[in-house]
Amino acid sequence: MAKARNAFVCTECGAEYRKWQGQCTSCQEWNTLSEVRLSGASHGAATAAARGGYSGSLSREVIDLASVDLAEVPRLSSTFAEFDRVLGGGLVPGSAVLLGGNPGAGKSTLLLQTACKLAQQRRVLYVTGEESLSQVAMRAHRLQLPTQGLKMLAETSVETILAIAERERPEILVIDSIQTMHLEDISSAPGGVAQVRESAAALTRFAKQSNTVLLLVGHVTKDGSLAGPKVLEHMIDASLLLEGGADSRFRTLRGQKNRFGAVNELGVFAMLEHGMKEVKNPSAIFLSRQQEQAPGSLVMVVWEGTRPILVEVQALLDESALGNPRRVAVGLDANRLSMLLAVLHRHGGLFTGDQDVFLNVVGGVKVLETSADLAVLLAVVSSLQSRPLARELVVFGEVGLSGEIRPVPSGQERIIEAAKHGFTRAIVPRGNVPRNTPDGMEVVPVDKLADALEVL
Repeated sequence: MAKARNAFVCTECGAEYRKWQGQCTSCQEWNTLSEVRLSGASHGAATAAARGGYSGSLSREVIDLASVDLAEVPRLSSTFAEFDRVLGGGLVPGSAVLLGGNPGAGKSTLLLQTACKLAQQRRVLYVTGEESLSQVAMRAHRLQLPTQGLKMLAETSVETILAIAERERPEILVIDSIQTMHLEDISSAPGGVAQVRESAAALTRFAKQSNTVLLLVGHVTKDGSLAGPKVLEHMIDASLLLEGGADSRFRTLRGQKNRFGAVNELGVFAMLEHGMKEVKNPSAIFLSRQQEQAPGSLVMVVWEGTRPILVEVQALLDESALGNPRRVAVGLDANRLSMLLAVLHRHGGLFTGDQDVFLNVVGGVKVLETSADLAVLLAVVSSLQSRPLARELVVFGEVGLSGEIRPVPSGQERIIEAAKHGFTRAIVPRGNVPRNTPDGMEVVPVDKLADALEVL
């Protein structure tokens, strides 16, 4: 009989230690180590997986890289164009995809719609560990989905799921959710680091060996990140995050890791009465502005994955009654906002040290790239001087610490996208001036922040 062993696992990052210690040396958190009892059988299975179980069929021959077959990996369409975009073109057989999001974001709804439509042509097994079969059936009936052909299973034991999957041989296997799954050989409760890690390892190993598409649903922590990301990120092929609050019907699906496509690709959905509906033109929904232009409002062009998107940034400056004025940024990096305000004071001659500064990106979009720097500063100047900017103006560009305006990638594509939506003037870095300007578009190149302020 295999000898059991104890391990101490960090609940934040999943690092494993042989004995207890106060601080996790991997993530630097304190008092996060918990004791986990592992049996020798499960530890041996995990070790076997680490030796090559995740790569599918194991080749024991040494071959030259030039002789490897470069045939394109076949992909299965998820029936959603926006979902396929984030995945890099569709579902890859033998891949493991983790879909995370806040409660109520629409993870189960999106996967149920995908599973019901795929089941009309392919073998799909949907495993639910959080809801009963009647609850899933009622949701499918409410969404008016085709339910014929979709195989359902209400189970949380990984051993039972794998045995049934071996018999059914599905092409797509959906697990909702990985935090409810458990292995009999591990004594910890479902949702723990050890259970999540070993359950995901067993399911991923089955997907690789049987060439099955594995879709896992994952919960998020209080700060909005996937629970146990360090535990799962190395064994899965793609990590997707579905974002969207209860106050908005729009949801954004962002790729955080993808071995088969671009990272930070963005897909936009709308939560309607009959489920999730893809938004094929995201710029149109993010540009629903008022008829009368207000100070502090400006449109910028950001690059998300493989396409440009036009979004509106709003700035509001108000005289502060506090000794330390507030700096609030929703959808932008607050630290970068403080840096840009210092550049505005030093190289633009405008002082905001006695003003509360509030920034908001309309539509709930999170802007992660630096091309929004120039638009943010011009919106701040517009609010500071209470002077509205032209409605047909669009801006993008990175601002350096010395006040220079740096070019950003895909400048010509951004200008073309702005021209499609009726914008007639663009303030851009000089390095992004296109050779062929679209008809009706005036491109104003700038080198420094002072030049951009002069143009206004």
